[in-house]
Amino acid sequence: MGFPWDAYKPVHAREMIKAALVDMDGTLYDSMPFHSKAWHRLMNEIGIEAPEDEFYLDEGMTGAATVNKLAMKAWNKCFSKEECDALYARKAAYFRELGAPGLMPGADRVIAGLMRRGIVCVLVTGSGQNSLLCRLDSDFPDAFPQCRRVTARDVSNGKPHPEPFLRGAALAGVRPEECIAIDNAPLGVESASRAGTVAIGVCTGPIPAYVLEKAGASIVYGSMDELADGLDVLLDSLTML
Repeated sequence: MGFPWDAYKPVHAREMIKAALVDMDGTLYDSMPFHSKAWHRLMNEIGIEAPEDEFYLDEGMTGAATVNKLAMKAWNKCFSKEECDALYARKAAYFRELGAPGLMPGADRVIAGLMRRGIVCVLVTGSGQNSLLCRLDSDFPDAFPQCRRVTARDVSNGKPHPEPFLRGAALAGVRPEECIAIDNAPLGVESASRAGTVAIGVCTGPIPAYVLEKAGASIVYGSMDELADGLDVLLDSLTML
């Protein structure tokens, strides 16, 4: 569902796109159903009611931020760092029990297309989930070396704060306005937009396109396959702005 180019909303004039800052869960991997089920199980166990779909809206937050958001909502209190760490470890264990999520259809073609164009790829994720982070080298060879990854461990402020994507641009050695950012979640799109990148939204779950637009996406695609099909046109059009 890529928008026509006369609907593109450039924030300011920009030079050639030099880097792509790419989210992980729901973008590279079809992992959000697993995360939602794991979070839902954990919250039920500690007595917090939350529908599974709510976790799609919280995607991009760090684990501690997710836990404390729900604790504040339910009990008007936050957990200590030690409690958050323990709860996130339980959630991670529940995630692993569900098996290994597959690649998001089209993600490999998007990354291959970016690399073919000489665009530096940087991972920008709110996750610290080693079970997926450890797969990146084999699933996307040479795309996301350790020196070009921003995870939950690397930031003081998770998405929707701009820090994750600002760090991603810094790791690429470019300015934010020389980057596209690819994310499937409203908090990630907002973070990318606030950082000054061209925020590309991708609908890979239950969140509709208009929510990603409202969060700041300059253009929204209906899937990673659709983005892969239109990637060269997108990059060429951005270069000409």
